[in-house]
Amino acid sequence: MKKLIIIPAYNESANIEKTVASIKKDAKGFDYVIINDCSIDNTRKICEDNGFNIVNLPINLGIGGAVQTGYRYAYEHGYDVAVQVDGDGQHDPEFLDTMAAYLVNHNLDMVIGSRFIEKKGFQSSYTRRMGIKFFTGLIKLMTGKTITDPTSGLRMIGRNAMGLFAYDYPRDYPEPESVVAILRRNMKVEEIPVVMKAREGGVSSISLKKSVYYMIKVPLAILIERIRKY
Repeated sequence: MKKLIIIPAYNESANIEKTVASIKKDAKGFDYVIINDCSIDNTRKICEDNGFNIVNLPINLGIGGAVQTGYRYAYEHGYDVAVQVDGDGQHDPEFLDTMAAYLVNHNLDMVIGSRFIEKKGFQSSYTRRMGIKFFTGLIKLMTGKTITDPTSGLRMIGRNAMGLFAYDYPRDYPEPESVVAILRRNMKVEEIPVVMKAREGGVSSISLKKSVYYMIKVPLAILIERIRKY
């Protein structure tokens, strides 16, 4: 089974070497590709100097566009499984083999690594946890499915979901919307417990201003996704 780790990276010069080193150490059965989202720091130079597998986007597409690029790369290169691992060091690759086994053994389309099942490790800020609970309730209302960590970027998908996301994926803050998209198509999604770390360096892309935009845009996108016809 061919398995690919997608690492979306925007200005992750402080973290990218550690992220790749951790993948090589703890996820030996996976290939990886870094999607450099037109970083303006030394991310590209560090990757190229170290011979990392990298795709350099010519313009900044945002997290959704970067991840979609990774999914399309995975789909067109014949991978069976693709998993997003953020370049900021928060996602621990030691859980990836467990996620892959769970995906295959339970015949799922997506497995989400949730920090809120066992409540271990970095739990995010209080404000963000309140936002996450809101999205959990909204997704439950829209789909009937409880997703405890709908904003988790640590998510693994199989070939069917990959074919969808390679050509149709939300552009910014895509995690809650993309979960609704595949649940609406009667695909199977489950969560397993993981432990996440605090960001090791750099700055989060979600500022206070963007958080307000997030809380307006994403619920509207979920509602639109709910009424789309396929």
